[in-house]
Amino acid sequence: MRNIATFIYLFCCLNLPAQNVGTLSNQAASVNGYTLFSPNPDTNTYLIDNCGHLMHRWSSSYYPALSAYLLEDGSLLRTCRLNNQTFTQGGSGGRIERYDWDGNLIWEFNFSNAQYCQHHDIEYLDNGHILILATELKTQAECIAAGRDPNLLQDGKIWAEFVVEIAPVGTDSGTVVWEWHSWDHMVQNYDMTKSNYQAQANIPNKFNLNYVGNNSKADWMHANSIDYNASLDQIVLCSKKWSELWVIDHSTTTAEAQGETGGNAGMGGDILYRWGNPICYGQNGQKLLFDPHDIHWIDSGMVDAGKLMIFNNGKNRGWSSVDIIQPPVDNSGQYTLSGSQYGPSSTDWSYSDPTPTNFFAIRISGAQRIDNGNTLICSGPDGYFFEVDSNNNKVWEYINPVTVNGISTQGQGLAGGNSVFRAYRYSPNYAGFAGRTLTQGLPIELNPNSSNCSLFTNLPTLDFSHHLEIYPNPFDQHIHIKQPPAPNELDVVVYNIMGQVVFETKLSDTNYTIHLASLPKGSYILRLGNHPATIVLKN
Repeated sequence: MRNIATFIYLFCCLNLPAQNVGTLSNQAASVNGYTLFSPNPDTNTYLIDNCGHLMHRWSSSYYPALSAYLLEDGSLLRTCRLNNQTFTQGGSGGRIERYDWDGNLIWEFNFSNAQYCQHHDIEYLDNGHILILATELKTQAECIAAGRDPNLLQDGKIWAEFVVEIAPVGTDSGTVVWEWHSWDHMVQNYDMTKSNYQAQANIPNKFNLNYVGNNSKADWMHANSIDYNASLDQIVLCSKKWSELWVIDHSTTTAEAQGETGGNAGMGGDILYRWGNPICYGQNGQKLLFDPHDIHWIDSGMVDAGKLMIFNNGKNRGWSSVDIIQPPVDNSGQYTLSGSQYGPSSTDWSYSDPTPTNFFAIRISGAQRIDNGNTLICSGPDGYFFEVDSNNNKVWEYINPVTVNGISTQGQGLAGGNSVFRAYRYSPNYAGFAGRTLTQGLPIELNPNSSNCSLFTNLPTLDFSHHLEIYPNPFDQHIHIKQPPAPNELDVVVYNIMGQVVFETKLSDTNYTIHLASLPKGSYILRLGNHPATIVLKN
């Protein structure tokens, strides 16, 4: 007796190149599904299965900036880079596109000019609206008038973060229905003649206009992710330069969001909760975030649902981690301070490599809690995706083969930089796949090798000494059973090499032919009743 993984290895993988791109490993503990990613050096967005086979692809004329999402109607929502000449920071975008499943552009919207620009991320809402993370120009005169120390204006300007909610209109327009600006919630202790002159330590729910972190350039806040919690009606943002996350109230009106009253929390557009770097609000507590990315609430139905997950890049710390925290709230759901600081003082869960410095993604990157408690992690600069189980064991690994110099060839190393902002795993039961045909194609890389893909746990056991007598094999359209088993065991099941059932039927007492013309070329496993299965090959 041998299992199917052994057979596939012997049958397909002798004399093939060493695996250095695509799926490096795929263990039974990996969560089956489809992984979506949009490589930074490419205008395509890819959907792959756990073995790295290309299942779908969408093509654009623009590079990503930087996020892409598969929506529940099967459409792709992605950001695009317009190369805005004012806002030149990493992640600058300015355009949003939506493609249907068949790759048709069904909506496009530019949010970019000399005064503002979309960047990094967007968030799709259940009502069809879109939250846009954007930055706006504040001139030297505006900065000084607001109380910014002129000595901290290295570039003579700053870019302040803001959020707009867009209601798409037609195929190429949108209406702003809500907005929030960080600039409306600044305090400073430099110019006492200004109305916002206050000690930051006394007002943790405001931004310190003169906090500069490790730089005083225009890009002084550099938010990079946005997420929305419908049950709370709150938005969370993540700032790389401040090493903080910020929660704000979406239940406000736009007018209320400009002030400090109104909304469910009664605080207007002020910060409801912040975490990661207490020095930002005048406290001397321990810094726990280091240039983080991808802050989001864990989806309902997942382990740790409702908690916040964040990719903690670890710049100036020397190693990366994926962290989960539970913000402290009182009985009314209001975020609470522990003394003068926001807790918690430690994470609820964290992943880092056993040798911490072996996992260090200094920029971009993200993570996602998926089914059964596993976590999908994207080490962005390396284009390296891996999945860990609840014991932090790696159970799936993949390296993006798409580079700035084209698609890499298996066994020849990467052809160039292959960075990816984030990757997302979607369950086969995801609503976006309903009614869709996902056809398994070849892996993205050239000269592919599938020897390291071992998702064969759903397949029957092979018995090479008592396999069925079938002909022809290989076949073109159909196969015949020479001596079929007893009639009560004539259920026919055909599997592909991922363990998915691709064909089922029953043989009658008089007809021993199985018609398989609809199957694509490849290797299959055929089983009759409870008898050991056999390999069939279609030309």
